[in-house]
Amino acid sequence: MKISREVKTAVLVLSGIALFIYLFSYLKGEDLFTNTDTYYTEFDYNALSMSSSVTIKGNKVGKVEDIKYDFKTGKTIVSFSVNPQLEFSKNSIVRLYETGIMGGNALALVNVNDGEIAKPGDFIQSEVQPGLITSLRKNFSGLSSDLDSTIRTADTLMTNINEMVEDESSEGIKATIAELNTTLRAFKSLSGTIEGMVKQNENKIAALLENFEQTSANLNALSIELKEAGLSNTLANVDNTLLSLQETLSKLDNPTGTVGKLLNDDALYNNLESATKELELLLLDIKLHPARYRRILSKKEIPYEKPTEDQMN
Repeated sequence: MKISREVKTAVLVLSGIALFIYLFSYLKGEDLFTNTDTYYTEFDYNALSMSSSVTIKGNKVGKVEDIKYDFKTGKTIVSFSVNPQLEFSKNSIVRLYETGIMGGNALALVNVNDGEIAKPGDFIQSEVQPGLITSLRKNFSGLSSDLDSTIRTADTLMTNINEMVEDESSEGIKATIAELNTTLRAFKSLSGTIEGMVKQNENKIAALLENFEQTSANLNALSIELKEAGLSNTLANVDNTLLSLQETLSKLDNPTGTVGKLLNDDALYNNLESATKELELLLLDIKLHPARYRRILSKKEIPYEKPTEDQMN
């Protein structure tokens, strides 16, 4: 059977169109001959692109199929497809993360093993994982301030070093190097002297360390002996004694108790003061009028006379 030129041309044109469609879909990241299941999620903003990878535990299992903006909710609706062999929970999380320092983004399925398998067309909850670029972008002002401060400090340090080097000629540099060499030699000599002293007193140092070890062992033994001797019981008895003393002081401070009344009652003080004054007047009267008290048994009564201020003084 002879095929006409028109049929050949039509077949060739249709083949070219099909090839073009396949190549165009391939460049978009779509495979027309692969069966996939589609799911949906949403984000507050769009950081993805068509054909962005969908991974699980670092393995690519799908890609982003479509990105749309929902004018009612203000959310970005993302549809993604995965291999139908992949089974994951409906309560899993779709995590948006950065794939590298160049700022590429992808989706990761964080599977939850609760037995409730997701079905094609289900809506999966999402979250955003902060990346390196996002963190640097948020903290760029602080980093720039710290970097500026560091540069200023380095500039001040170099200025101070330049001021310290008064002679910038080759002779001045040679003198500086010579002084540095002298300092290093002195340090080397000092280290040699210290090493010699250590070697000479090696036995003494060993004996000192041995004595220190023995002292620490004796202290340890002493602490064990004190523990076995009932030091804790003694401290407990001292504690009980202090508690008893505190209770006694509390009773003394209590104005309702007998001792408390003696210490805190003003009436007792006033009575004692009045009695003291009367006793003082009695002794003064005995001193001024002794004859009155020699005649105690006499019927003749000698009247009491209040002493004058001169007599009292």
